[in-house]
Amino acid sequence: MSVQLLRRKFTVTQYHQMIEAGILTEDDRVELIRGEIVEMTPINRRHSAHVSRLNELFILRLAQLVTVGVQNPVELNDTSEPQPDISLLRRKADFYESGHPKPQDILLLVEVADTTVESDREIKIPLYAENGIVEVWLVDINEQCIEVYREPSPNGYQNIQRFVRGENLSILAFPEIIISVDEVLG
Repeated sequence: MSVQLLRRKFTVTQYHQMIEAGILTEDDRVELIRGEIVEMTPINRRHSAHVSRLNELFILRLAQLVTVGVQNPVELNDTSEPQPDISLLRRKADFYESGHPKPQDILLLVEVADTTVESDREIKIPLYAENGIVEVWLVDINEQCIEVYREPSPNGYQNIQRFVRGENLSILAFPEIIISVDEVLG
């Protein structure tokens, strides 16, 4: 006989209320995924270095064209507020003080993965596709490659490409800006 546990799902509004009430603090490394509060894995040196490298690369190449978010929340829908490693956002005068970025604000999301490759592929990337995020990069530190996801649909991304060292890629929103995989991977 199998036993099914009942789960309590939360909305983004309820999640924010828990933060405001002090139930969740900035020391809690959590994000809201499909109504569930999910603990994020600790950030190791390799992961941190790749995120810092990407942050610098995007700021140097795209200064004054976008707002670069680093491990900041994006509000995808009423039940999901993940914290991608990097987000390239449309510029807003208030730098999103009035509210977290929503799908229409997002030009690119980047997930850097070493220990979270499978969960990023199986959970986060499909979630991004369902919410119409036009482009996602998965920087796979272990395999030394970048997977680029484009053309979102409710069934996932329709265009998936894999780039390795020695190859170049560009951001859909800025096709004239060429980035080498080697620059990203270091």
